[in-house]
Amino acid sequence: MRSWVLIGALVASSEAAAFSAPAGCEGKLTIQFRNCLMTNIWTCEADPDGEQWMALFNETGPSRLRKVDAEFQWLETHYFSPIRTERMVVPAEDPEDMTELFANGYDTYDFTIRDADGNGLRYVGYDKLTGEETVVDGEVLRNTEYAFDVMTENGIILEQMEGRQFVSEAHRIFLFGESWQRDAPDLVRNSSPVDFIYPGEPGFFPNRPIYDCGAMLSSWEVSR
Repeated sequence: MRSWVLIGALVASSEAAAFSAPAGCEGKLTIQFRNCLMTNIWTCEADPDGEQWMALFNETGPSRLRKVDAEFQWLETHYFSPIRTERMVVPAEDPEDMTELFANGYDTYDFTIRDADGNGLRYVGYDKLTGEETVVDGEVLRNTEYAFDVMTENGIILEQMEGRQFVSEAHRIFLFGESWQRDAPDLVRNSSPVDFIYPGEPGFFPNRPIYDCGAMLSSWEVSR
């Protein structure tokens, strides 16, 4: 029930002149990306330490609300078009482990997401640090390579993704970068971060992205 209260607050706030975090929560960071994407991040008093809410916006408004933990496990995800909710099966077979990635430069994962009807999708993949760093708007980000398969629980592969993205050790989040379907490596989507905006700064917690917006770009989003 509490998740739906947060979703209702998200929708109402996004339709106003500016966005605000739900009651009992505190806005932490706005990230503006290329490809007409934007994320507002907040934490809530009632949640365990390390958990964060990440609201993804595209040109039309809120697209996805995701709750992650300190290892960036996708605990729950709420989509807006069409409306649906997915939750991670915990404990995962091989959970995402950001601590492992930072310690050893490589992390594998194998986890299942289920919707309200019990239908499951399995995500199997890896993240790898390249050893390089990128500075964006004063933020030091570590470069990664990744690949994952999305499959049914009986092993039928539905999607295969690869890409290069970024991870923030300070915020313990992954950030979009370049992504492509494994069978179409020339069709690259660049959703790299551009701006990091903190409370009190101009542009904090808006309700729309600002870069590269247009029907062609905003019609497709990367998974992470």
